[in-house]
Amino acid sequence: MDTSDSSSRREVHDATSGVHPVLHFFSEYGDIVAGFLFGFLAIVFHHFYPMPYLAVISAAIAIGSFSVTVAEIAEILAERLEEPYASFVLTFSAVAVEIILLFMIVREGVHAPEALETVKGGIISAVIVDMNVLLGMAIFIGGLSYKEQEHNEDTSSTYTTILLVASSALLVPSIITYTNAGNTLFQASVLIALLLMAFYIAIFIFQTKTHAHFFKATAKSRLFRLKKKRAEAEAEEEDEDYLFDRFGNVVNFIAMFIFILLIGILAELFAADGMPIAHELGISTGLAGLIIAIIAVAPELLTAVKAARDDEIQRVVNIAMGASTVSIMLTVPILMALAYANGIKLTLDFNAFQVGALILTIILAWKTTDDGETNYFEGISHLMFFFGYAIIATLYH
Repeated sequence: MDTSDSSSRREVHDATSGVHPVLHFFSEYGDIVAGFLFGFLAIVFHHFYPMPYLAVISAAIAIGSFSVTVAEIAEILAERLEEPYASFVLTFSAVAVEIILLFMIVREGVHAPEALETVKGGIISAVIVDMNVLLGMAIFIGGLSYKEQEHNEDTSSTYTTILLVASSALLVPSIITYTNAGNTLFQASVLIALLLMAFYIAIFIFQTKTHAHFFKATAKSRLFRLKKKRAEAEAEEEDEDYLFDRFGNVVNFIAMFIFILLIGILAELFAADGMPIAHELGISTGLAGLIIAIIAVAPELLTAVKAARDDEIQRVVNIAMGASTVSIMLTVPILMALAYANGIKLTLDFNAFQVGALILTIILAWKTTDDGETNYFEGISHLMFFFGYAIIATLYH
């Protein structure tokens, strides 16, 4: 009796869903399938049948696919945790991919010094993409569905202050390049990296212990989502068969790190073949850094857009600004330490264009989020800024 009942329920479910099992499988796990398929092709084109262009393209697709998987697992974990820890999981999963990609480029600096300039461009571009593409696209799409979306203004106010201070700190090594070079520049870079790390520890305590309420949705913004909770509860059964939804938090964390490890292996291939190709095609270091940043941020962008469409703009702000904060304050010290361990001195002498774009981005984010409300025009403003940056980055050598 039970067997027939369950089988009849499955038949009803299949009939009502109207989705072929194969199509359903690929809709759920297409990113994992694509990751392994293109990852295999990248290895083949790199090691067995050397075709650098195909190897780079395959590796990029595989990295992007596995990054989507990492983002999906992180989103499941985030839904089970409260803010600000939920956004921590999302931001750290994306920044981990960013660090891996940039570190593999750093290692190429032994043979190609211009690789280090690409890394510096990647660090700045990660913040530019987070604050303009991710935040801008999410605000724009959310603004098309809702006239205005509300978030906790203390969140954006705190983050923009942090980012402005961090960006100002990055000016120190850059200024030294105009007055003195050599050992002084590296020493200044190390001291600034340590300062950023110490600042982040203070921020972490502020964000999780003493002022956690600064990073949570306000009562008014939560009210707008109560109606959606009922609709989400009705649709929740559709995703119950997703593999990672069945796993506990510990297993999901392990799975996420396994996929990040696979991304690291592919990132090494991407860097090894990608840097010579970039040099051959005359691609500027700024554009190369921008491409790396887009690959790293793309999965996080999908999460942010989905949150904006669900009127969860608080999560969007936490992801965009939180990821930017981590990109500067953790990516910089970690990359410098990893580079030094590999016999490479990575300095923080960013050029005037990079630092200027970074500071202007933070000012723009401050102006568009300081009142705790966002609309689609503010999203367009961020996207316009990004396109202007992308044009200059392409032409700036």
